[in-house]
Amino acid sequence: MQMPAAVSRHRAFLLATSAVLYALIFVAFLTLERPGVGIANFYYFPVAMLALAGGPFWGVAAGLAAAAFYAVGIVLNPHIPSAQVLTVSASIRLITYTTMGGLVGWFAHSNRKLADELRVAEEHDYLTGLLNTRSFDAVLAARVELGLPFGLILGDMDNFREINDQEGHAVGNNLLRRVAELLARKLEPGDQLARVGGDEFAVVTSTPGTEAVRALCSRLTAALAEEGLSISFGWAVCPRDGDSPLLLYRAADERLFAQKLIGSRLSSAEVVSLPSAAERLMRSRPA
Repeated sequence: MQMPAAVSRHRAFLLATSAVLYALIFVAFLTLERPGVGIANFYYFPVAMLALAGGPFWGVAAGLAAAAFYAVGIVLNPHIPSAQVLTVSASIRLITYTTMGGLVGWFAHSNRKLADELRVAEEHDYLTGLLNTRSFDAVLAARVELGLPFGLILGDMDNFREINDQEGHAVGNNLLRRVAELLARKLEPGDQLARVGGDEFAVVTSTPGTEAVRALCSRLTAALAEEGLSISFGWAVCPRDGDSPLLLYRAADERLFAQKLIGSRLSSAEVVSLPSAAERLMRSRPA
């Protein structure tokens, strides 16, 4: 997962600040530290910063670095006996530096992981794993802002309400997952697919031109039909059909409605019987 720019800048700030603090604390320890002053306690700040930036392993490494700086400072500081390096106090400081760094790093890592999971849950549909309406709207708006041609496709499952009513929502949910998987397999890697309603799907495709987008709709319809699934599609092309998300949605939705209407008119309940040859002959005779 790509790191957001704000997070990257925050991490870079922590790394740079911790490096500066290590140097400043080391110099202060050499020049100002006397027995009992406790300047070495300030090493907890860069240790915590590195742990926040990198996680538990970085936290432990930062604690080890702080303990090393502390030991070298004791050796170089003329006001502190060098024998203090091997005291119980120095060992306790080593343990506290590394333990605190590890704990802070573990907490930071867990928090980042949870934040990533929440962000994924916020941006994706819980049932199909596709982008949800909010994320898709952002994708569509960003594509419009680029000013490059692209296609918008809206799809609506046929007779989905009847399937839910007759066979149950579990069957309907499985159908939605199948449709999502089939659509995802038939689209190009750069295309964006979303579930934007109960049985509605949307695609932003880089496929150029009106005929190409219409052909893509035909291919998707055929691929789904091979699996016994029926979906009506409507499409729009930017900037031909509009230069804003609202206009593109409206154009695609109008074509989708027309496809739905044609499908309903061609159903068995709407077919009008044509007269036979004998009936046409009888009607053509003068009375």
